[in-house]
Amino acid sequence: MSNLTINADRLLGRIEELGSLGRDTQGRLVRVAASDMDKLGRDRLVGWLEEAGLDVAIDRIGNIFGIWQGDADAGQEPVMLGSHIDTVIDAGIYDGCYGVLAGLEAIESLKEAGFAPARPFVVAAFTNEEGVRYSPDMMGSLVFAGGRDIEEALASIGTDGSVLGKELERIGYAGRHQPGFLKPHVYVELHVEQGPVLEREGIAIGAVENLQGISWQRITIDGVANHAGTTPMSMRQDAGVAAARVISFLADRASASPTPTVATVGTIAFEPNAINVIPSPAIFTIDLRDPNEMHLREAEAALAAFLDDLAASAGVTIHAESLARFEPVTFDAGIVSLIEDGARAAGLSCRRMTSGAGHDAQMIARIAPSAMIFVPSRGGISHNPAESTAADELVAGANVLLGVAARLAAD
Repeated sequence: MSNLTINADRLLGRIEELGSLGRDTQGRLVRVAASDMDKLGRDRLVGWLEEAGLDVAIDRIGNIFGIWQGDADAGQEPVMLGSHIDTVIDAGIYDGCYGVLAGLEAIESLKEAGFAPARPFVVAAFTNEEGVRYSPDMMGSLVFAGGRDIEEALASIGTDGSVLGKELERIGYAGRHQPGFLKPHVYVELHVEQGPVLEREGIAIGAVENLQGISWQRITIDGVANHAGTTPMSMRQDAGVAAARVISFLADRASASPTPTVATVGTIAFEPNAINVIPSPAIFTIDLRDPNEMHLREAEAALAAFLDDLAASAGVTIHAESLARFEPVTFDAGIVSLIEDGARAAGLSCRRMTSGAGHDAQMIARIAPSAMIFVPSRGGISHNPAESTAADELVAGANVLLGVAARLAAD
């Protein structure tokens, strides 16, 4: 099996075909979770799984699994590969999809080569990884790993007022299996980096050894809405100005920090949202990330203290609501070493790295040894139709995944 490679044309063709499914009238890729567009992608993926001779199983949260039992004992825990196929709005075609389709390709190539695994294989496509329509992100893998109650998740209300469970039923992907019905022996996720490091350093493969912790909050600032022309500046309780001060504080603190903390205000809304009215309330979200739990807690504490001081000095009321909180993850050292070995055996440069984005692997790491493989992203661009990775880089990453998977399944 040392010279085995994936079918590059098949993998690349499937990536392009899946990327053509779920586009709106403007041509944007909008395959958000449990939508009609998502159904198009799911249906095609299930078709490919069945064509490859895999058994298809779907759990109640809509996670899709393609299972190759082979001749392995029924009691053996499987080697799981995968990612997600839901997208952000106006997405690129690689984020998540590459990992699912490369996992399928690795299994299909091993089957065609007559490989006899000691363990079953599973390729997984997890529901609502992006968290665009329903919160939190990485929901399918979180529920699968036992980190969120299935009934609570199915009752999630979407940004459009829809209910996740009802939407899964409507599109035909409310499965019968309980989440966690199978437990992986190991999990490996191949992904485009979504950042600039590998391209900048001219390195082919990233062996991801850890993943940043994430803290999401929604901040509501209540001031006093008043006339923009008749209210003196000294007498205002301006929620918009207070929001701007929070944004400036976060940017200044993260930029000056000796730690790799990053801070983002990704959404903001003013009411009544009129040009001649002092806004109140101002509602916005904050995304804090750091690979070190202590540093992440320090960032959260600094923000909380700043909000308290701001409320007093600006005469406003501030409410902070936690939307999601995930601790940093350290991946399995043995699998990370296998990724390095596989890359170097293929003559590919490799470096260990931290993932700045959240991934399904961080949830599955709660229940099984896990790790990730990165390939370069041109310009570090992702969540954008300009997202791009060269074909030879996609193939190289899939071949590393193939080798790692074969070694893990031979155990």
